[in-house]
Amino acid sequence: MKRRTAVRTTVLAALCATGIAISAPSQTTPSEPPARTAERIALGRALFFESRLSGDGSRSCASCHAPHKGFADGEPLSRGYNRSGHFRNTPSLLAISMKSRLMWDGRHPADRLADVVVEMLTSAVTMNGDPQIIVERVRQLPGLLDAWRRAYGERRTPDFDGVVEALATYTAAHGNEETAADRALAGDAGALSEQAREGLRLFTGKAGCSGCHSGAAFSDGRLHRLGVPENPAILRDPERTASLLRHHAIHGARDPMTERTDTGAQAWTGRVSDRGRFATPTLRGVAHTAPYMHNGVFATLAQVIAFYDRGGGRASELRPLGLDERERAALLAFLEALSPPLPMEDAPPVDDYATTAGAGR
Repeated sequence: MKRRTAVRTTVLAALCATGIAISAPSQTTPSEPPARTAERIALGRALFFESRLSGDGSRSCASCHAPHKGFADGEPLSRGYNRSGHFRNTPSLLAISMKSRLMWDGRHPADRLADVVVEMLTSAVTMNGDPQIIVERVRQLPGLLDAWRRAYGERRTPDFDGVVEALATYTAAHGNEETAADRALAGDAGALSEQAREGLRLFTGKAGCSGCHSGAAFSDGRLHRLGVPENPAILRDPERTASLLRHHAIHGARDPMTERTDTGAQAWTGRVSDRGRFATPTLRGVAHTAPYMHNGVFATLAQVIAFYDRGGGRASELRPLGLDERERAALLAFLEALSPPLPMEDAPPVDDYATTAGAGR
């Protein structure tokens, strides 16, 4: 008992000093609807795997956010509508309800998750869905219509707002599970290996990781410039280049056709000082979501740790850490302790279209 108390006191003192949450994550989120939550999650799950919500019926949310890959896709750079090349890595959806900002460039506050869902459903580079057709699919597919009625009742006819709400509710329900690190913070001295405990000490001490990776999500939600190297595949692939240029154009860059790099937050803030800044990602589930960084340029966590150890890249805000091989391995062990096994989640059965004239209308 004395050893357990001593470990807990030492860990809590370190984390209190750095702002990291000292309790296990909540299993509910402020955005969850007050009633029928389970039914809306079930509807959201059915919608999440349904490719017929996309413009050509080829892409579902799960096409890029696969549950067995940490709700990412395992690729350095994502592919969108009609499998066209995109210029960023697919962000994981794990622990999204704990974050304060969304998207790699942080352009959406976390309380606007519904806006992100709308963007992903309707954007020409992601799913290219039409809201009215998406609603019609809910009417036409018996499984979706049944799930809708369980979630919203018989009287409410299918509508786009409900689709978005259900998808956001399902998305926010993942990655909030207790981890070995949470159990250690709650006083379980045996939750972490000795190596992972050393990694935690480095995380909050010499390595300084907790300066940015703090709070329940292990993210401060702020924008930082790390000098991440460019991914050359973006300019080698005309589709990915076009996607990059389009992004700059729609966010109001002064001369979008001249940009050949991802400017990060500058694209939406317009501030030169935000050039190359990206939002701090959560570390919950991080061991499941390789490749890493906004452009997927690092294949492994070991490569990420080495990048931080040398102080990042060009114009980085980071400083060299001076870690030895044992310390880098310990940090890796701690990050792995933040990644509990992923639950198995298979896609639901595929429905055939049915005549639903008058149903749900």
